[in-house]
Amino acid sequence: MAEIVRGLVRAGVPVLGHVGLTPQTASQLGGYKLQGRRPEEAERILKGALALEEAGAYGVVLEMVPALLAKEITERLSVHTVGIGAGPHTDAQVLVFHDVVGLYGEFKPRFVKRYLEGERLLKEALARYAEEVRQGVFPGPEHSF
Repeated sequence: MAEIVRGLVRAGVPVLGHVGLTPQTASQLGGYKLQGRRPEEAERILKGALALEEAGAYGVVLEMVPALLAKEITERLSVHTVGIGAGPHTDAQVLVFHDVVGLYGEFKPRFVKRYLEGERLLKEALARYAEEVRQGVFPGPEHSF
């Protein structure tokens, strides 16, 4: 990836790198599971992050890696790190919106904290909408021209 990043940066495209679990390669990595647990995996991830920085990435996302590995990478890089399932030692944090508001039902990775049970609320709202349409309550005069 470093050569691709280098070419994009040379062409004027800002690049945010990504190491650890990358969703586009999750099936090749054995599924959605922690990356960098074994020393050789951790070394590969660290080297990847350093290579992305050297290639010109303006920052690196660290996804589903052990907190201590994320801390080491953050300390070694001069660009910012963004953690997602990487513990508290990165420069910034990100979560997928659907995870934060609970739109994935029972699927909840360990690193996700839900701030809302949105799936239930959305189902209730959509059921009310459908019922009002069936009953002829919506749209009413106030929603019509």
